[in-house]
Parts: sequence; structure tokens; C-alpha cells
Amino acid sequence: MRPDGRKPRQLRPLRFQLNTSLHAEGSCIVELGHTRIFCTASVEHQLPRWRRDSGLGWVTAEYRMLPRATDTRNRREGDRIKGRTAEIQRLIGRSLRAAVDFECLGQHVITVDCDVLQADGGTRTAAITGGFVAMVLAMRGLVESGRIAVLPIKHSVAAVSVGMLGDQVLLDLPYVEDSKAEVDMNVVMTGTGKIIEVQGTAEGEPFSLQDLDVLLEYASAGISEMIDAQHAALGLPELPR
Repeated sequence: MRPDGRKPRQLRPLRFQLNTSLHAEGSCIVELGHTRIFCTASVEHQLPRWRRDSGLGWVTAEYRMLPRATDTRNRREGDRIKGRTAEIQRLIGRSLRAAVDFECLGQHVITVDCDVLQADGGTRTAAITGGFVAMVLAMRGLVESGRIAVLPIKHSVAAVSVGMLGDQVLLDLPYVEDSKAEVDMNVVMTGTGKIIEVQGTAEGEPFSLQDLDVLLEYASAGISEMIDAQHAALGLPELPR
């Protein structure tokens, strides 16, 4: 039994609170256990210089952890962000772009901001999962206003952590498990089980191909549940998996 009473392949409780920003075109607070992230999606029309006159839109992301998101106060990050922050926000951007039909999005830029209110493991995976919901809400607004014809989503995207403590594979690790894991992995997938990105590290002894298969199996099952939760929260029957 895990410290929080879950079974090895059981997710923490996942909740989405929609439209949590008065001003952003799309927004939600995603809660994954005790991890809470405020995700907003802003629609702009100033494409990057290299993207202009292409007829294609763009999606990018930013990620920050608020000073008391953890048990000690972290300094606020300005424009000169830490390497970990830069790596995470690049991951979020890549993951969300994998879901988008940029031709259908047209000459729009969507910036997804993910601000960690409270961290207890899995902040990058929760940011991707909640960021997708905020992005879809912003896109739905573009459709409803007549600025684009159809929802520019090719498939749904979510992410989860998996790891190993001893010989035990675990899904969705909180900090107390993540900090001791011998294998730490983050997996991003579509709702049809296709892989967008895998980040995996052996913190101690190397792990086997058989272990990798089990880790990916746990991740795929967890992501399928997360995408079910995204669809239930959004209430969009036309949203593809």
C-alpha cells in the first residue's frame, strides 16, 4: 500500500475547475492530488517572424512555480529563468503543439501559461494535462466567435509520471515517492495511445526493457483515464481522442 493508500496503478484524484480567469480566453485550475496548477490560454494575432505569411498558427507555453508552491519559499523567476523551468516549458509547448492542426487554427497564436500554485510531484505532467484543457477552451471561443471554422484539434493530449521504487512500478508519483524513486519517467501520449514524448532516467541501477514496457503500460492506462476526465470536464462530444 502506498503512503496515500492508492494501488500501484491508480491515479491521484484529478479535477478541473474551468473558466477560473475573468480575462483569459481559456483557463482552468487542474488538481492532481495535492498538486494544483493555474492554466490560462491567451489568443494573440502577432505571429513569430518566421511564421508570418504561412497561413499557419502557433502554440507556445510558459511555466513558473510560485514562491510558496513548495515547503520552502523559492525566489521568483524573471525573464532569466532557470534551466529546469526552461526545459519544462519547452516540454509543455511541444506536447500541446502535437495536438493542433495549425492550418485550421489560422493566423492565431495561443500562449498557454502554467503557474504552479502548489507542488506535490508531477507538476510538468499536470501542466500539460491542464494546459490542454485551457487551450481547447480558448479554441472553442474562436469557433463560437466565427474566427475559425472548426476546432483545430487532431487528438487529445495528457501526461503522467511513472516510476519504480525497488521492483515496484508506480503510477503518478507524489513528491514523497518521486524523491526516492530508482526510476523516474514522464510520459506524454494521445488518447489513442500514441507517444508524444518519454523522459526517463535511472536514478540508481539501470532498468530493463521489460521494466520499460511495464512503465509505459501503466502510463498509457493512466493517460487514458486522464483524457476521459478532460473530455468530461469540457463536454465536447466532437473532441477527438
